[in-house]
Amino acid sequence: MDENLRLVIADVDGTLVTQDKILTDRAIKAVQRLHDAGIAFAITSGRPPMGMRMLIGPLRLTEPIAAFNGGVLVRPDLSVISRSFLPADVASKVIETILRHRLDVWLYTDRDWLVRDPGAPHVAREQWTVKFAPKVVPDFASHLDHVAKLVGVGDDFDAVARCEADVRIDCGAHASAARSQPYYLDVTHPDANKGHVVDTLSKLLAIPAAQIATIGDMPNDVLMFKRSGVSIAMGNASKEVQAQATYVTASNQEEGFAKAMEEFILAADRKAVGNSYHRGK
Repeated sequence: MDENLRLVIADVDGTLVTQDKILTDRAIKAVQRLHDAGIAFAITSGRPPMGMRMLIGPLRLTEPIAAFNGGVLVRPDLSVISRSFLPADVASKVIETILRHRLDVWLYTDRDWLVRDPGAPHVAREQWTVKFAPKVVPDFASHLDHVAKLVGVGDDFDAVARCEADVRIDCGAHASAARSQPYYLDVTHPDANKGHVVDTLSKLLAIPAAQIATIGDMPNDVLMFKRSGVSIAMGNASKEVQAQATYVTASNQEEGFAKAMEEFILAADRKAVGNSYHRGK
């Protein structure tokens, strides 16, 4: 074990859980081994706080949970530590841009998930994932003062990518836009990004960034890779994401999270890398 590492921050979807959103026994045991070794463990995700409550008990989480990629920080009892809302005028502009690209729009406050059409693509799947139902509203006009996250949703991946670029142009430094999945564009307050999550947890827990390890699979995880001392990309991550990490593990379908904890964080000699792994940078 590297005695310098004191905290692991893990992405959830595509990393900690399988494609079927299952938290495996091996992953649970790996986190328990971190606890036993005196290494703190925290999770961050584009999910809302309620969408991560099913992980709190099995993983025995005690550290702050960074929902909405850090837009809302909560304790394990889901009480709020801090929250960063998009300004109402920015939220309105983002919605216009998403609709211009013919994508569906979801709006999250710090408590609720709002949709206009419960039958739209990915709504049912998301409800199954986060284990709570959205509220259906005719429009979002009366909710723009409490926007923790907006999501552009669509199966035209090129349109999602174009929308990401346009939101960045339209909103500049007033919003953070990044794809959490090829079909999801997450738009949050500029402080709500995973790089900021590393900075925030470093301050709250008094752990230097050099003593933090991060693990994830998507482009929005690269920001936390760049802020942490050790970074691990999942085997299901793109080659571009993998190239930004210190290590690459197996996929989330092959116990990549647990293997990464075992081999890179907990192993007595982290240079003794198994055949399932290779170095990124």
